[in-house]
Amino acid sequence: MESKAKKILIADDEPDILEIISYNLSKEGYEIVTAKDGQEAIDLAKQVQPDLIILDIMMPKKTGIEACAYLRSQTSFNDTLIIFLTALNDESSQIKGLEMGADDYISKPISPKVLVSRVNAIFRRLPKEQEGKAIQIDNISIDPNRFVVTVSGTEVVLAKKEFELLYLLASKPGRVFLRNEILSQVWGADVIVGDRTIDVHIRKIRQKMGIDCITTVKGVGYKFEL
Repeated sequence: MESKAKKILIADDEPDILEIISYNLSKEGYEIVTAKDGQEAIDLAKQVQPDLIILDIMMPKKTGIEACAYLRSQTSFNDTLIIFLTALNDESSQIKGLEMGADDYISKPISPKVLVSRVNAIFRRLPKEQEGKAIQIDNISIDPNRFVVTVSGTEVVLAKKEFELLYLLASKPGRVFLRNEILSQVWGADVIVGDRTIDVHIRKIRQKMGIDCITTVKGVGYKFEL
């Protein structure tokens, strides 16, 4: 753990869940701030600028999806990690959350061990994400040190995982990256996400960039090519 504790904002309208999550992450040395609804989560996020926000999907005033959409629309939260809490089989909410820019999701009922493992894993990857050289391919520029992507000189705002995925594919144009390889290198071996997670992020990258630069190799994976 770094000398300066990472700050985590947890938003859930169920007091018992807030207590469980707060207790277990506090034991890991994280600084915890809690909110009981989506609007309070937004207000507190502006005040404390957390490193990670954990949002329940179903909350009063604003849902987790609405809170995430608002935060992602603000440039000050471009690099903030966001994890959703979702019902175990609620795939539609998981997909919506990822489309709004969430980095991961954790299913309820919550396992404290899984929760801590996933949070630790997502933070462990941060130093590595800053490594690497800028990539310039035709009119596309990708700078991993500033997390900036430009197309023909116009900046494209990508969520953190979207950026990592694009950078991975663009690092070796024309090479097909297998799905398992993408999951391992972008999300990490300790983070459990499904194939749909990759599909959603690829779709968002294509939409935001406005260029068909990522090709689907059916049944295999993806590759970057113009």
